[in-house]
Amino acid sequence: MTKKKIGILGASGYTGADAVRLLARHPNAEITALTANTHAGKTMSEVFPHFFMLDLPKLVEWEKVDWTRLDAVFCGLPHGTTQEIIAAVLKANPGIKILDMSADFRLRDKDSYAQWYGHEHRALELQDEAVYGLTELYREEVTAARLVACPGCYPTAVLLALVPLAKAKLIDVDDIIIDAKSGVTGAGRGLKQNTLFSEAGEGLSPYSIGSHRHSAEIEQEIGAAAGSAVTVNFTPHLIPMARGEFCTSYVKLNGATPDDLRAELERAYANEPFVYVTKKGVLPQTQNVRGSNYVQIGVVADRIKNRAIVLSTLDNLVKGSAGQAIQNMNLMFGLPETTGLEQIALFP
Repeated sequence: MTKKKIGILGASGYTGADAVRLLARHPNAEITALTANTHAGKTMSEVFPHFFMLDLPKLVEWEKVDWTRLDAVFCGLPHGTTQEIIAAVLKANPGIKILDMSADFRLRDKDSYAQWYGHEHRALELQDEAVYGLTELYREEVTAARLVACPGCYPTAVLLALVPLAKAKLIDVDDIIIDAKSGVTGAGRGLKQNTLFSEAGEGLSPYSIGSHRHSAEIEQEIGAAAGSAVTVNFTPHLIPMARGEFCTSYVKLNGATPDDLRAELERAYANEPFVYVTKKGVLPQTQNVRGSNYVQIGVVADRIKNRAIVLSTLDNLVKGSAGQAIQNMNLMFGLPETTGLEQIALFP
């Protein structure tokens, strides 16, 4: 197969950089355009020195890219800036494949988007077209899509753990508590006081309590699986490491046992290349998936009667972002889903 020509919008951010890292060794991809308006004119290695060995195109403003030359574009821009840019890209090249790693096309309901993101959606005709790109749940839809809205990192970890259980009616979807923790790359590369080493390095801090935007994605997809509207209790925390994510979900059982939950997850993911359900007594750990596209899920019985604890972990920049986007790109181009993504976790 001829290599697909790939562009990356927002290549100077962490998600954009991880897309570069993974695509640089993808046998069917050729990176031909990199944008970063604030770093236009620089080489990628000036912005990210660990790319010193790669021959990459220089960073340019997105307006200067000839989109007609590209087969696919990954978008790592902040939410709110993505909609109009993607609309412009698709106008220039209607046949291009879009892998959007921002939040702009994840929510199907336009009123929900306005509520959570503070402004009306600016490309509603594309929002209706977008496919929610949680690969394991929407594989067929992704394969046929032109625009894929890749999920947030927290929703990916939570939904892979809970959607099969909600769909099988094994848990009470009206009683879900999610305690989530992410490395500081989840906050982006911009200069923020709370992510300075001296302030984040030896501490653990919650943020966006009761108001984190990923709640909307989680509720949308668990609600779709359960067939009813759902509200979850979701609290994220910042943990002092660069990458990685761990979600602990506390659930009430619907006449099931923790072993039933584990069996259902094993059934759901028996043929999935990247999702692994741990054996009874084996606990997922962030270090088991760091730098990889793999997900670990475990189930533990709670001391409280009729409750269980579901554990899930992934790398927020890989399966939680760039890796899942590449997994979706592979499907969109008819490639083996695992192409370019079989790196083993970086341990220790």
